[in-house]
Amino acid sequence: MQKYLITGFSGFVSKHFLDFLERNEINASVLGIDLCLPSFGRKDYGHVKWSFQKIDLLDKDGIENLIYEFQPEYILHLASFSSVSFSWKNPVLSYQHNINIFLNLLEAVRKLNIEGKILSVGSSEEYGNVDKDQLPLKEESPLNPISPYAVARVSQEMLSKVYVDGFGMDIVMTRSFNHIGPGQKDIFVISSFARQIVGLKKDKPRKNEIRTGDISVIRDFIDVRDVVRAYYLLLQKGKNGEIYNICSGRGFSLSEIINKMAQIAGVNVIPRLDKRLIRPKDNKIIIGSNEKVKRDIGWDMKISLEKSLEDILEYWDNQ
Repeated sequence: MQKYLITGFSGFVSKHFLDFLERNEINASVLGIDLCLPSFGRKDYGHVKWSFQKIDLLDKDGIENLIYEFQPEYILHLASFSSVSFSWKNPVLSYQHNINIFLNLLEAVRKLNIEGKILSVGSSEEYGNVDKDQLPLKEESPLNPISPYAVARVSQEMLSKVYVDGFGMDIVMTRSFNHIGPGQKDIFVISSFARQIVGLKKDKPRKNEIRTGDISVIRDFIDVRDVVRAYYLLLQKGKNGEIYNICSGRGFSLSEIINKMAQIAGVNVIPRLDKRLIRPKDNKIIIGSNEKVKRDIGWDMKISLEKSLEDILEYWDNQ
């Protein structure tokens, strides 16, 4: 039975990772840690046996004791303040928290001489603003983080390399692009649009308006169910010390996404700019190359953008 420690256990990605293990009948013992209690229960899982501990990753002694007792084979580090917008409003908290929780995790594993593999989840935000002739972004593309969140993710990646090269630890890194899917909080842009569009369909207001920020930006969207499958394969087969883009290889503007969702929902939508949603600085276009992750672990995308959007709208329709 495979043993997984998952940080950020109560979040969107973790739930989909558990679902992946269960669907594929992978017998796993999972210890989840988070500051928030999970909203899902154990009854939906048979192959996956999971337990939960509420603990702060800033608690060095507590984390060390927990890892010593559990002895994980695999560590999936999902815990973070993952909102770019939040990092602009709370730059010190966002940076210090994201770095210190990761550093505490690494130190506990190092001090206890745990031989498990760690997956350090990073972000496409690390690339920053790029020219179109630099696309698609590859793992060797230069990094130019332009938000507090992105700087923290670059720092996390650099710490990973230090612990691989200096201490011989087994760490695989990702730069994960914008992942979307059912169950995502509406602080994230696509889920926010979906919730508003479902509201238009149900409430039938006189003005079919939704609040948006800059909808000209172009992003590489990928379904969370494809993402967690990549995470599983990277934990099994990813090369130590390597970085992998997790992306679709295609870019869509937010205005295109709104149009696609409006068509699926069968409503007319009028975007209305809310200046409060404009970031001080934002990446204009992000599209990645997934050649490396395909080559090294045999991963490929299975879920179309249209299917993702349909499932997100259905999720909000059921809420």
